[in-house]
Formats: sequence, C-alpha cells, structure tokens
Amino acid sequence: MSVSPPAIVWFREDLRLSDNPALSAALATGAPVVCLYVRETGMNGAREMGGAAKWWLDKSLRALAADIAKAGGQLVLRTGQAADVLGDIVRETGAKAVFWNRRYSEPEKTADAALKTSLKAAGITVQSFNARLLMEPWELKTGAGGYYRVFTPFWRALQAAYHPPAPLAAPKKINSVRIDSEDFGTWGLHPSKPDWSAGMADAWSPGEAGAQARLTAFLDGPVNGYAETRNRPDIEASTSRLSPHLRFGEIGPAQIWRATKAGLEAGRLDERSAMVFLSEIAWREFSYVLLNFHPELARQNYNPAFNRMPWRTDGAALRAWQRGQTGYPVVDAGMRQLWHTGWMHNRVRMIVASFLTKHLLLPWQAGEDWFWDTLVDADPAANAASWQWTAGSGADAAPYFRVFNPITQGSKFDETGGYVRTWCPELAGLPDKYLHSPFDAPDNVLRAAKVVLGKTYPKPIVEHSDGRQRALDAYKMMKEEQGAE
Repeated sequence: MSVSPPAIVWFREDLRLSDNPALSAALATGAPVVCLYVRETGMNGAREMGGAAKWWLDKSLRALAADIAKAGGQLVLRTGQAADVLGDIVRETGAKAVFWNRRYSEPEKTADAALKTSLKAAGITVQSFNARLLMEPWELKTGAGGYYRVFTPFWRALQAAYHPPAPLAAPKKINSVRIDSEDFGTWGLHPSKPDWSAGMADAWSPGEAGAQARLTAFLDGPVNGYAETRNRPDIEASTSRLSPHLRFGEIGPAQIWRATKAGLEAGRLDERSAMVFLSEIAWREFSYVLLNFHPELARQNYNPAFNRMPWRTDGAALRAWQRGQTGYPVVDAGMRQLWHTGWMHNRVRMIVASFLTKHLLLPWQAGEDWFWDTLVDADPAANAASWQWTAGSGADAAPYFRVFNPITQGSKFDETGGYVRTWCPELAGLPDKYLHSPFDAPDNVLRAAKVVLGKTYPKPIVEHSDGRQRALDAYKMMKEEQGAE
C-alpha cells in the first residue's frame, strides 16, 4: 500500500491546535504531516525577539509540543534559514505541500513571498492562511478606497464588516512523520546566568491551555466591569491579560470575538463592557493596518512632522526610567512590574510612555526598544503603534500637548494605592494622601513611614511643571520649524 507524500505544517506565530487553518487544511488532505517550528536565521531586516519574549516562546513551544504529542504527533525543531530548512525536510520526507499562517512584518512578508515562489517552482504546493487577525490589513477600506487612519471609524467599519468564520476544532489525532529534531535545551531561550524569570513564571501559564483558561476566567465575570475598571492597575482582574497569548498565537482574535459575542447573546455579559473589550482587540487590528502600510512603524515617525522634534539625549534619565527610579511612584511601579513580570497594565503603559517622551523629552524609539526587550507581549504592530500614539507622532495620536500628570494619574487610577504599594514597597507606609507624591509629604510623615527621599526612594528626576513646560516648548519649536518650511 502506497503512503501519501507528507504535508509540512510550518508553525510561526500561531502556536495552537484549535482554530488553526493551516493545520486544519494540512490534515484535511489525509496525508501524514510534519509539524515544524523553525528558529530562523539570516532573514534580512528581521528584528530579533527580546529576552522576555524568548522566555515565553520557550514555554509556549514546549506546551505546543506536548499538545501535539498527546495527539500522537511530533513537533520538529530546526534552526536555519527557512528556505534551507524546508528544502531539507522536503528531501528527507518527500513532502509535496507546505501550509502556513501569514505574518505581517515586512521582512517576514518579503521572505514568505520569495519562499512561496521558489517552492511552487520546485513543484511544491503552498497554501497560506489568516490565523492572526480578524481581517487582513488590506481588506477594510474607506469610502475613498484607502486604509483607515483614524481608529473610531475603523472600529465602526470593522463591526459592520466582520463575520467570524466557523471555528476549527483541535485535532484529536495527528499522524506525524517522525524525523530528526533539535532539542529545546540547545536553543537557549530560557535565561541563565542569571535566570531573571522567576517573577514571570509566577505570573503566567504560556500555551494554548493557559490562553483558553484566561479567556474563560475573564468572561466568567471580570469582563462585566471592564468599562469601569480597565484603567485600574490596583484591581487584579481589571484586564484580560490575553496580550501575550495573542502575540504568540496561542489564541486567535476570532476565538475571542466568538466567545465574547456568544456571552452577549446568552445574556451573560454587560454589552457596554463587552464591546469596550472587543474594541481593544480592534486596536490591535488597527495597529496591524498601520504596520502593513508603514513597515518602519517601530523606527520612523508615522507623522513626519516629528522628524523635527528636538529630542534630548540623556542616558542617566533613560536608565532611571528603565529601573523604576524616577521619583514618581506610579511610573516606578509600572517599570518594576514590567521588569518582574514581563507585562504592564495598559493605563500605566500610557503613563510611563508619556513620562519618557514628554517629561524627559526622550525619543519614543528608546521606550519602544525597552518594551520590545522586556515585554512578554512585545508585538511588532501594537508596541510601535501605541508608543507613537502616546508620543503624538502616530496615527490618530494623542495631542502632543497632552502631558499626563503622574501624580494625578496615580491618585485617580491607583485609588487604593495597592499598585504602588505592591511594586514600590519602600513607600508602603505612606498614607494615601502622599503615596503618589512622597516629595510633598512633611518630614514627620516621611519619618513615620521610614522613607528617606534620595536614599530609600529617589527624589523626582524632573519637576512635573518643568518637564511639562519643556515638552510644550519643544512642541512649539517643532511646529514653528514646520511652518517656516
């Protein structure tokens, strides 16, 4: 009896078995499959994954390998240029088809297009699918035929146009071709000397099962207060924390959309909160539209007027911000949460980004780089688009002259003080009145709380009023230079 030539399923940013169209299409052929993950090298212009994301990738791949093994299959690990690795596997197995789900950063898109052409020329069938977005970035068009540059009309158009495809169940049986595979241990994705990941291990459960559990837990209750509590970092379940699971494709946005809509239809969810939650999924989609039409989104200003912005260079200020030593408690709490867990609450991301780009007048690219290395959810589209939004240089951006006051932001959104007290424990003894501005506390209050400014906790590296005025002056200078041309 002859055996059909195998099909290769190339996993990339889709590390799940359910709702995985490339995997489903490959299995539907009836041929045995090679489940492959490539640690790619030699791709021109590709951005290397940051340290926190590598930690997540290691755990996510291990979870995927276990899920595939449970279904009777094997996840094959290989290192090298994708074209070389796929060519090797075609020769080793006689494979006649390759299936993958699409990626959207420019280096990956370019490499995938060239690879598809060369494989087809060699007589190999290639099929690619959308598993990462609700809609392809080029599908939703304005009335004028272009892409959306403003989020609110994009969100309205998406709601009208999007109809999720039928769900694809995870396969119960995967008939794999067994071939040589590299070992996770040789890839060095988990940090060592030192291993700084203990806090991340406590905070997260990477993998498809962890993603599904987090979605279920969020939709089972916390989502119903989302519209009111999503800006509250002091409330543990104020957000879904699905972003790293989405980043690695352990869950797809269509799965989140279907589950949320099903909860609405069953009357279990508050409509306003559920739709605000889905609008956050839509912001991620909007970010991918921007990345598609502006491939250098992580490096270049979307608004070219900001090329004239008189950014400062200040290594000491940048390091203080990175280490959570700015003297502003909500800023420092956010930066310490980031370092410890690989994640930061979204409201606090806006506060710390505003502080860097406005109070310190440091370029947004410096912040985007730091987040790229330290976030487990470091996403090529959302990270860059959100930094540019806060800096004022992005699409539909916050006005540059909108300068978050870290004192009032902390008092308003960390109402209980629980967030700052968790991540800045040296301030825990301060009364709420002074928790977000310890520099305003009388000496006797500081003594009672065992706070010594400049020793146990830093003094502000810039006065709020001075930083705000410097930012406004820089913006005015930029506008004047623009007008003079």
